[in-house]
Amino acid sequence: MNSKRWFAIIVAVVLLVASIGFRFVSSLATTNFAEMFAFQDNKFEEEVIEEGVGEKIAVLELNGIIQDTAPTPLVNTTSYNHKRFLEMLNEAGEDTSVDGIILQVNTPGGGVVESAEIHDKIVEIQEEYEKPIYVSMGNTAASGGYYISAPANKVVAHPATLTGSIGVIMEGYDLSELADKWGIDFNTIKSGKYKDIMSFSREMTGEEREILQTMVDDMYADFVDVIVEGREMSESKVRELGDGRVYTGSQAKENGLVDELGSLDDTIAYMTEDYDFSDVEVVKYNYSASLDEFFGMSVQSMFTNEAEFLGVMDMVRESNAPRAMYLYSN
Repeated sequence: MNSKRWFAIIVAVVLLVASIGFRFVSSLATTNFAEMFAFQDNKFEEEVIEEGVGEKIAVLELNGIIQDTAPTPLVNTTSYNHKRFLEMLNEAGEDTSVDGIILQVNTPGGGVVESAEIHDKIVEIQEEYEKPIYVSMGNTAASGGYYISAPANKVVAHPATLTGSIGVIMEGYDLSELADKWGIDFNTIKSGKYKDIMSFSREMTGEEREILQTMVDDMYADFVDVIVEGREMSESKVRELGDGRVYTGSQAKENGLVDELGSLDDTIAYMTEDYDFSDVEVVKYNYSASLDEFFGMSVQSMFTNEAEFLGVMDMVRESNAPRAMYLYSN
């Protein structure tokens, strides 16, 4: 390779590095570091939404699908972060200055395990710290969203909230006919005949369907038990209501799935009245981004297309694995 070609390559590399450096410095220049690191000593920032000097109510938001799919350092998003929410809930429970907790729930549900972890943490806080936990439902609080709401001391929904969807779903794809049409062959080496259960490369057998149905039925029974215990309803009533359909907030109140109709402000008022709080202070927990998360977001802003591509690839990989969900989808 002659000297001119080497020189051209070096110039191209320098220009590329300079371009990345310029974008990174630009992102730093537009960041308010004083605000960003104002709460370095606390994992969660308390945003005062109602001032008072009496009892204290903490509001925690749960938005998005309940999945344990925290963003990677290079691909940060603003979607639901399971680990973070559990930490937030735990902190509100342990904080002796917090007298009551309100969960602002807006989710179509999510993973069976993740929903159970939130449910168990709520029950733990109620029993160990004897703090009331209310739920204020947003646009949607269905399936896993209702699962985590069931143990709450009081559930408040907007009349137009979509809730219910009590049940379990497990979905997969059968692309075998499409593969035959395109002349695609799948080569599968497995240690047991059920190792590739729900594979999209072939039709599911009746025996496999029976295995999976048994699993789904067991998880549905757990869902029913959670509602029976949390809402103090009979099992027959829960199973009657829990056929997978969604209900509006108004319908849910009529059939006993929620206690009251109203907004977040109404939920705060209910808790204040029910527990004789006076001159109550209401705070909302917000997450304070750490330095590594900030750099992750900065890098993501420079490689938007690549980040989106990686996110899509993660979704594709996850969709290939069969997974039971407490999830409402339409």
